[in-house]
Amino acid sequence: MNPKLPQVKAKELIRVALKLGFEFDRQSGSHAIYYRKSDNRRIVVPIHSGKELKPKTLSGIIKDMGLEVTEFKELL
Repeated sequence: MNPKLPQVKAKELIRVALKLGFEFDRQSGSHAIYYRKSDNRRIVVPIHSGKELKPKTLSGIIKDMGLEVTEFKELL
């Protein structure tokens, strides 16, 4: 059973990433790259102000962070 993904903006996703120990690495155009040194994980967050992330994009980023959807919802 797949829990429903929340609708979040890039700013909210970045807040969760920072809580998990990700640090801003660099930005290329509208895509910010965050990196966590402890386990060498990297996430790319598309930043389009005022727009919510598409479900498939959000799902991929959550997996890249090493989380389940329910864990991500708790961190919001």
